[in-house]
Order: sequence, then C-alpha cells, then structure tokens
Amino acid sequence: MIALLQRVRRASVEVGGATIGAIGPGLLMLICAEPGDGEAQAEKLIDKVLKLRIFGDAAGKMNLSLQDIGGGLLIVSQFTLAADVAGGNRPSFSGAAGAEQGRRLYEHCLAHARRRHAEVASGEFGADMQVSLINDGPVTIPLRIAAPG
Repeated sequence: MIALLQRVRRASVEVGGATIGAIGPGLLMLICAEPGDGEAQAEKLIDKVLKLRIFGDAAGKMNLSLQDIGGGLLIVSQFTLAADVAGGNRPSFSGAAGAEQGRRLYEHCLAHARRRHAEVASGEFGADMQVSLINDGPVTIPLRIAAPG
C-alpha cells in the first residue's frame, strides 16, 4: 500500500459541496492499494501511521505520535498515488489495485484505524472529492508497505 501523510493544523474533505470528513490538528492520510496488497498490509500501514513520531514535543523535536497528541486522522483514498509517468506524458494507473480490491482495503483501513484511534474521519471511495488542508511545518511523508514476495 502507498500512503502520503501530511501533518495538518486542520483538514477536511467535501463531496458535492458537503463536508463529509474533517479534523483539527493531526494527519491527512492519502492512501492507494496496489494489486498484491491485503488486509495485513492495510493494518501494518495504519499501525505505523498511528505510532510515527512526527509531532513536536515540548522542546520542539519530532518525538510524539498521533496517538501521543490525541490528534485526528483523515483518511482519503487516492488511486493516483500509483501513477507511473515513465512512459510518456499521460500517467498510467495500472499500479493501483482494481476498484473492488481498492474499496475493500480502504474500508478495512478505516475500520482498523477506528478500532485503534479515537478520532478518524474519511473521504468517500471513488468520489470526486475536494480536500482542504493547512499543512503544519510543512511535514509531508511518503510511506509504502509492500506486499510480501
């Protein structure tokens, strides 16, 4: 699975002009499933994100996790994270999982995150979404949890 994390002061996602998910300080997590991914990769990704120490402590060092600060987690599906532009000017998205697998793993990520963390908001899989955020730092971190093999 591929993820892009952005530490935010706040973030929200709209569909059709209505806000469907919003958080205050925390992480915006854009995710994309790849063909070989399964529930194990989804859970490992969420567990890593919740424990990643990218928030400032009292001395200003990145030493605290999302769980430590009690921040929000906004999870948004984004298949374009699997874009391949090596072959020309039009991206290929063949590296992304198919819609059925992508939806299943996105929903599994949400369920796993909600079992492990108090404040989890989400986008809508497959929808045309407008995401707003105020990046804090800025801090933006790419992650990839590869399927075995």
